[in-house]
Amino acid sequence: MKAVQALLAVLAVAALLAVSASAQITDEGITTLAKAIGAGLAVGLAGIGGGYAVAVAGASAISAVAEKRELFGTTLLFVVLGEGIAIYGLLIALILIFVV
Repeated sequence: MKAVQALLAVLAVAALLAVSASAQITDEGITTLAKAIGAGLAVGLAGIGGGYAVAVAGASAISAVAEKRELFGTTLLFVVLGEGIAIYGLLIALILIFVV
């Protein structure tokens, strides 16, 4: 968890340096920067959450299928639902960049 906080702090400092390095700071530039940071966080954090969900569900699914082969379809569904979290993050990022 501390690594994620450190990464977010580095991203925030880099964003502030990028904004302050530009000759003219406009509202449009700050808005674009905020959209980019929000989209990056949406994809990154959703990817981390999806990866964790697939790891936990996948390990349990392998154990369940090893004991009962007929549970394969059900366990596959649970693993796919965990992967959907990352797709939702990508969808939110696209909405942030192109719609908002």
